[in-house]
Amino acid sequence: MKKHARVGALIVAAQIVGSLAAIAGPWEDGMAAYNRGDYVPASRVFRSLAEQGNAKAQTVLGLMYRRGEGVSRNSVRAFLWFSRAAARGDAKAKIELRGLSQAMTPEELSHAREMAQACEASNYRTCEY
Repeated sequence: MKKHARVGALIVAAQIVGSLAAIAGPWEDGMAAYNRGDYVPASRVFRSLAEQGNAKAQTVLGLMYRRGEGVSRNSVRAFLWFSRAAARGDAKAKIELRGLSQAMTPEELSHAREMAQACEASNYRTCEY
């Protein structure tokens, strides 16, 4: 009986530790910083995730560039991140990309498209973002 109790206690302990590890990760850290208004640390977390291909982080980073939160306001870079997230199927990025495209000048839009194409062609190794 004691053996079963110990095994049960170990299982419960493992579940608690596992659930705590699942709660606190880079995404949660970035969102906590963002929600506190600590935009610079949040932008670093989201950039790292975005560079790894996380579409939600790419969308948030696009929003941060569009609004100038923790980074310099830059429509071209916002376009780049929204484009990457939209290509991964992120619905919010598609909506933001459409709205941003309508707000940009033709010159900005042309530059943004060229930059996005160059980044894609180099597999994002030579991007200036």
